[in-house]
Amino acid sequence: MTTKRVLRFLKEYFFITLGIFMYVLGWNLFLVPNNLVGGGVSGAASIVQYATGGAVKIGTIYFVVNSILLAIALIILGKSFGGKTVYAVIIASAGLNLLQGVIPYDIVKALAIDNGKLMSTIMGGIMVGVGIGMTMSQGGSTGGTDIIALIINKYRNVSPGRMILVMDVVIILSSLFVPSYTADGQLLPWAEKITTVVYGFILVVINSTVLDLYLAGSRQSVQLFILSRKYAEIADAITGNLHRGVTVLDGKGWYTKQSTEVLMVLTRKTDLSVLLRMIKSVDPDAFLSVSSVTGVYGQGFDRIKEKVKKLA
Repeated sequence: MTTKRVLRFLKEYFFITLGIFMYVLGWNLFLVPNNLVGGGVSGAASIVQYATGGAVKIGTIYFVVNSILLAIALIILGKSFGGKTVYAVIIASAGLNLLQGVIPYDIVKALAIDNGKLMSTIMGGIMVGVGIGMTMSQGGSTGGTDIIALIINKYRNVSPGRMILVMDVVIILSSLFVPSYTADGQLLPWAEKITTVVYGFILVVINSTVLDLYLAGSRQSVQLFILSRKYAEIADAITGNLHRGVTVLDGKGWYTKQSTEVLMVLTRKTDLSVLLRMIKSVDPDAFLSVSSVTGVYGQGFDRIKEKVKKLA
């Protein structure tokens, strides 16, 4: 168990680190060079950076605001969430500041500036959305509105992407009332600020869509029906190695008129390939039926978050 916990710990923090890297790269490579505004704390921090002409960088504001939100999250979401998110916020804060001067200008010009703001919005939005989703799927967060969304999602079955979308709209609209300067010190014209707001709306829609798709894929479950003469060995292997529950159902083959046992297993889609290999190693002739399920609630899966109304 100690080895498994260490491996799980390393896996979680590896994917959190990878997610934060994609998140930071999306901002510094595609969004900041085009003076684009996004949602969340990073979007608000970008408005401050543009308004100060780069004197106050995104990472600084990002770290200060998230420190306050993390104090709240530690109380509501628990120490495990707080530890992972503190790690993510520190890396993201440093990356948002340091990476701006590390990426060569030729690469930024070729990938972001020359491709235009619309393409940069799309590419940056996809990278940021995947980065947030990867981090959240491991129990962490990039901070900001993600923390607020996860607090609400803890008690209600509300899409995190949709919650973030609503909060982001307010932040993007606020950029209209704040002056914005480019990297070379030129004031952004009013007309261009309006188009920047439109690009910002496109950005948050892409973020929320990619986030929901990523989380839905990582949490998707499958249901298996297994028919095998070695059903007892297969059931022991599944419960002993994968630590998944197995239900044994009594069945009868109508063609053969013989009684048989059917194993029913619910597991994450990410564990399916391991489970199939395990079954094949026990009984290569086992008959399988695999289907996707829209929701699985209970121990080891999702939790029903709707509040139960008390009877009067």
